[in-house]
Amino acid sequence: MYRPHPDFPTRKPVTGQQLEAICQSKVVRTEGIPGPLVIESIEMIKRDKFVFIRTRTTCGLEGISICGENWKFFYPILQLKIAPYFIGTDCRDIEDTFQYMYVRDLNYKIQGLAFWCCWSWLEASILDILGKASGKFIGELFGPRVNDEVNYYMASGNRGNTPEEEIAILEERMAEYGVKALKFKVGGRMSNNADQVQGRSEGLIFAARKHFGDDMIIHADGNGSYTPDVAIRYGKMLEEINAYFYEEPCPFDYLWETKEVADGVDIPLAFGEQETSLRRFRWLIENDGCQVVQPDVQYNGGFIKTCKVARMAEAAGMLITPHVSGGIQYAHVLMLASFTPNMGKYQELKVGYKETKDFFTTDLVLKDGKINIPNGVGLGMAFDKNYFDPAVEIFRADEAKRTKTY
Repeated sequence: MYRPHPDFPTRKPVTGQQLEAICQSKVVRTEGIPGPLVIESIEMIKRDKFVFIRTRTTCGLEGISICGENWKFFYPILQLKIAPYFIGTDCRDIEDTFQYMYVRDLNYKIQGLAFWCCWSWLEASILDILGKASGKFIGELFGPRVNDEVNYYMASGNRGNTPEEEIAILEERMAEYGVKALKFKVGGRMSNNADQVQGRSEGLIFAARKHFGDDMIIHADGNGSYTPDVAIRYGKMLEEINAYFYEEPCPFDYLWETKEVADGVDIPLAFGEQETSLRRFRWLIENDGCQVVQPDVQYNGGFIKTCKVARMAEAAGMLITPHVSGGIQYAHVLMLASFTPNMGKYQELKVGYKETKDFFTTDLVLKDGKINIPNGVGLGMAFDKNYFDPAVEIFRADEAKRTKTY
């Protein structure tokens, strides 16, 4: 009989009222931060392959964050619908200003993944300012430090290869970084039960356990491939090999179907990588629709919202294993882990580490499948004074440009 790994805590009873109180709470600790910290300008600038948000205050502090790869499609939302409302506001009022921005100009009517990505980039730059003003690492703005490092599993994005080819790829990547846990893809990605290669998923499930042995931590990711009946069938296969957790078997917005799968299997279900609603996360947590929540810090709308998801999960005795959308997001998971006691034992290692690790004042060392958590001020990054000289401006919002143009 399948039993979840001891890493998974026992579920605790929780009410909707408890969870809603967390949704409504303020989570950024701004008490004692000197000010004022009035935002004078917000810029999006590009240097080489990196795109940054640079937020400056009238007192000379600046916060710098790195945007996700979809910036070129999304940035007009930030330029026209979000940034204008933050010019002239105090960074210490970030949560109140956010609520004001969200309801003004009917902004809530355009909310979705593109909107929340834009907000997450600006939010990170403002939190960078708050950290610098207080002399604190970003995690300390949310709570005491509870973790100093993160363990990783090696994920593969492959689907079109054979089980043998996939196992060889995973083995090579795991050896490179000393990782002791893995995740592979099953199904055909949003494919309504079709396998990418006929028979691949079932073959890979059993071949991986045979090859890596009984002690290997194995995750499987469906990427929304299945209807509930087929998802349950594959879940039972994963139980046969004593897999660790089963991720997103049904499409990302099929909440009721996902709960049907959760009720039909014993393996912990992980879900929520494309979710952008605190209330839908609340529904999943309140109704035991999954056992591991997976908000993406970028897609979900930044640290403030993701902190609330983590705290709702903690109230229910659940773990959080954030999705990682690439780029700088691996570091944002490190930052989240610094103050989040219910982080899952293993987090996802994706591209971005090699390209951005030198931006941090802390030496981020990936060894034996672990990375240490930064401890600099703000986001923990620093740039040479001339680093942005060759940067190209994409847009600038300041007092002269507060009025929206359509």
